[in-house]
Amino acid sequence: MTARFAGKVALVTGATRGIGAAIVRQLVAEGARVAFCGRTANAGAELEAALGGPDRVRYLVADLSKVDDCATVVDATVEQFGRLDILVNNAASVARGTLATTSPADFDAILALNLRAPFLLMQRALPTFQAQHAGEGLGGVVINIGSINAYIGGPHLMAYSASKGGLMTLSRNLAHALAQWRVRVHVLNVGWTLTEGEEVVQHQEGAPSDWATHAGTTRPAGRLLEPTEIAAAVAFFASDEAAIFSGAAIDLEQFPIGRPSE
Repeated sequence: MTARFAGKVALVTGATRGIGAAIVRQLVAEGARVAFCGRTANAGAELEAALGGPDRVRYLVADLSKVDDCATVVDATVEQFGRLDILVNNAASVARGTLATTSPADFDAILALNLRAPFLLMQRALPTFQAQHAGEGLGGVVINIGSINAYIGGPHLMAYSASKGGLMTLSRNLAHALAQWRVRVHVLNVGWTLTEGEEVVQHQEGAPSDWATHAGTTRPAGRLLEPTEIAAAVAFFASDEAAIFSGAAIDLEQFPIGRPSE
């Protein structure tokens, strides 16, 4: 694999498993030094050690629903590695709830992690991006991990869908606002992906053990998306090969959104 991120530093949130962990592995494999975060002390220690330890990969414990923790992870990344080139906002809550069953506290909790945290992380990273632009001509790149539920979403994903719709608009707004410092911002709206977290949710909801096989039959490729495929897309849009692009909202799904029902 090429070292297209040699000399680059990335921060990936929500990265102890699933899509986030796959993104960390991809960026490290391509030469980046990476900080990544999760909520519990032990969750990321094994991945940190497997990928080279704190000189190359640093795990940070953080609850990004807390304002101060958002600042802390950005500051710790810059302090450890001296810069920040790539910010991947992946941390999210997929808590279920309809209009009737979602409490104000539930709604606030989902938006705090899914929408406010990316805003706070980008805000904290901006001075570093601006300084890099002043010295090198390039600021950085932000990849926000969205969802195809941003467009509508199921009734049981009301708050989650609203948060991802907000993230898509926030991403495009900031792609425009930050262009003067050569800060690129994209949102990748991810479709149904086979992750450890999705396995847990499906089993909690009573799905059979072969649910993923059955779900795959509803998809053109005969399977769900894999985290490594999302990671590959992140790597492309974060790379110098995509340096001219900003403000893209890319649907990483197996069919076009809004397709006619059969």
